[in-house]
Amino acid sequence: MSAGENYSKAQEFAVQADVAYPVPFYDRTLWKAAVDHSYAAASMEASNRDYNAYLAQLYTKTQWWINAYNAWDKLGELNDTEKTWASLSAAKLAYLALQRGDNAAAKTYVDKGMGWADSASLQAIMKRLQ
Repeated sequence: MSAGENYSKAQEFAVQADVAYPVPFYDRTLWKAAVDHSYAAASMEASNRDYNAYLAQLYTKTQWWINAYNAWDKLGELNDTEKTWASLSAAKLAYLALQRGDNAAAKTYVDKGMGWADSASLQAIMKRLQ
């Protein structure tokens, strides 16, 4: 399959997954197929921003936070919607770091997330770090 064909398949599977499952997770068959095809497309054409942004969206939607965070970070310049999604991934990772007592990692995620977009979640975690 070409990168374009993988990208199209990813979109098809994502639409089907939205209908089939009430909550998106990577371990659901259709979501896994969507992410895997999107990953294939982004890997085949690493410089294609659309493919990489779609992969980051799917990681975010399926709550695969570390992959979402890394994918958003790799994209560099983000639009406003992307900044919100990227910030969400940072907030989730900051919360998880806080829960395991890793305040340094939590602060790193909060700082990066705030650089993307301010949110109530990041603000609350920041207060807990002080």
